Amino acid sequence: MFRGANLISLDDKGRFSIPTKYRETLLSEEMGTVICTIAINEPCLWVYPLSEWQDIEARLQKLSNTNPRVRRWQRMLLGHATEYQLDKNGRILLAPALRSYANLGKKVMLVGLLNKFEIWDESRWNEQMRLDTEIERSGDVEDSSDLDGFSL
Repeated sequence: MFRGANLISLDDKGRFSIPTKYRETLLSEEMGTVICTIAINEPCLWVYPLSEWQDIEARLQKLSNTNPRVRRWQRMLLGHATEYQLDKNGRILLAPALRSYANLGKKVMLVGLLNKFEIWDESRWNEQMRLDTEIERSGDVEDSSDLDGFSL
């Protein structure tokens, strides 16, 4: 289970280190294998442990690819899906196309969302947090039906 937002750096080659607190889980439970793909509706990347990604692939495979939206999702998610093996230092080298999609600079945020991570350019992450906070404070929320009955 992944949680928390971590400021990390990309080196000149586009590599970053998975924080130690996550690395041990990924190495022991996933043999260091993760899948990175683009986020569908936001300018960030999604990074899934291999077992979580296999569940997504199985669900996508059951959908009818005669549906244009299903085909779009398959093209976007599967077409950009790249398998990575953590190196001995717990690093991943992100493909240039993925870095370009999310417009990643030197400083990025690795955000744990329980079953996956998001990777954001630091400035975009800060802007997204500002916008999200503003929306929630205004009470003008698009669809909150999934949160009905949920309280903190």
